[in-house]
Amino acid sequence: MRFHFKTGYDTDIDLFPDWWKRGLYLALLVLALCLPFLLDEFFIGEMTNVLIWTVSGLGLMLLTGQTGQVSLGHSAFMALGCYACVMMMEAGVPFILAFLLAGVITGLVGALIAIPALKLHGVYLAIATLALAILADDLIVLLAPWTGGVNGKYAPEINIFGLVIDRWSTPDYYYWMVLAVVIGVTFAYRNILRSPLGRSFAAVRDSEISAQAMGVDIARTKTMAFGLSCAIAGLGGALMGLFAGAFNNETFNFLIAIQLVMMVVVGGLGFIHGAFLGAVVVAFLPQLLSILTSSFGRGMSVPGLETGVFGFLLILFILFEPMGLYGRWLKIRTWAELFPFARKDMFKRQKSYLKTERLR
Repeated sequence: MRFHFKTGYDTDIDLFPDWWKRGLYLALLVLALCLPFLLDEFFIGEMTNVLIWTVSGLGLMLLTGQTGQVSLGHSAFMALGCYACVMMMEAGVPFILAFLLAGVITGLVGALIAIPALKLHGVYLAIATLALAILADDLIVLLAPWTGGVNGKYAPEINIFGLVIDRWSTPDYYYWMVLAVVIGVTFAYRNILRSPLGRSFAAVRDSEISAQAMGVDIARTKTMAFGLSCAIAGLGGALMGLFAGAFNNETFNFLIAIQLVMMVVVGGLGFIHGAFLGAVVVAFLPQLLSILTSSFGRGMSVPGLETGVFGFLLILFILFEPMGLYGRWLKIRTWAELFPFARKDMFKRQKSYLKTERLR
């Protein structure tokens, strides 16, 4: 067992608590960089898909996991980020600038929408954001002169300082590009959590009334959380549309938002690692189901199988492991470190809550 003695504020907010964690993450980064030399093109494409889902999941995790605000409408902001990026690229804006501006635009729109929406709580907020996701599908069709409607758009060529990046001809370059985005978003996410704003997010998540009593501006904190969350989701949507090559109104339907919710819950709500683990499940589970149906179902397709399995997994984790895959790993690791002194009641679920929060 490793003990971390925090002797000052700098130690408390350090990105890495000790040399072991620093070395471990450095080794993971080196492995991620070397993957194109170890895997074939198919698995490189799948790993790229995992990283894209991770970016989108980190966006929802910031809002739901860190601030406690449920959203079922992040697919709309993913679509906004994708269309904004592609339309700017078609207008001649360089990819890097168009990509960053797409995130900024999506974040600003998300913050504006949050001002009235975040007056709601719990299931009412979830229903309002779900309605937004369904409405986005119709808006894309109605704005056909700009969005292409049901015919959709084709992703333009990505050119970064003269280097052409394409999913099919240069999958390794595309993978490294997405990996760079994931590293940047993760680093920004981690630093937000260390900042006073991030601590305000946690205070609002745990109890709005207690946070307000400590001087936290609830409306401002929620709006900032929603805006930053939508900005990150917009970046993920831009990467997803460019990765697909062609996209329309059905690419970002509300089922994408449901998958995002399932991803953060299954991976581990409130943990950065949970977004990565959930992305692995969301990206590889359809492939696993396809292999199983082709092997045991004689090539027969089962309508709704993927959605049904996703829903079943979500229910199982909510009932039996609310902390998700990463929470389960933490329990196993803690049990191993404390053995033979570990006790089952150490991980007993806490059911206490403030009386003032019962009707939220």
